[in-house]
Amino acid sequence: MKMHTCLSTAVVLLAFAGIAPPASAMGEDPAPVVKETDFSRGRAAIERKDWNGAIASFEKVVAREDKNADAYNWLGYASRKSGKLDAAFKYYDKALSIDPKHKGAYEYQGEAFLMANQPAKAESNLATLAKLCNSRCEEYQDLKEAVDSYKAGKR
Repeated sequence: MKMHTCLSTAVVLLAFAGIAPPASAMGEDPAPVVKETDFSRGRAAIERKDWNGAIASFEKVVAREDKNADAYNWLGYASRKSGKLDAAFKYYDKALSIDPKHKGAYEYQGEAFLMANQPAKAESNLATLAKLCNSRCEEYQDLKEAVDSYKAGKR
């Protein structure tokens, strides 16, 4: 009982001083701490169009998690956006070797094929996406739009 009284007194004194006591002192669970990871830093870099920052972050992820298809896909995306097509193709291939049904990797690899003037390969990816999602997923729709624009000369 004495410990409870001391704790209550400390909480009151902190309140008068304008200092919020820790949640655990109030008998509450503390708020969860959100840890920023290399993956989340990479995604944030992509949002900022900081391709080199994204590449650096996702390289750290795959160094620890060699079977992370999403990280390899994002490495491919950032490499493609920075004009490093050879690296992008390598990363997309790795993502697809880990997860042969990775819709994002098929879409982005298809867009890279268009950048490399290989529309037949992009159309092959489009056909694969059609099988994976019955032509209804966002990845299919986005790649179809890119292929159609390429064919219309709007690269």
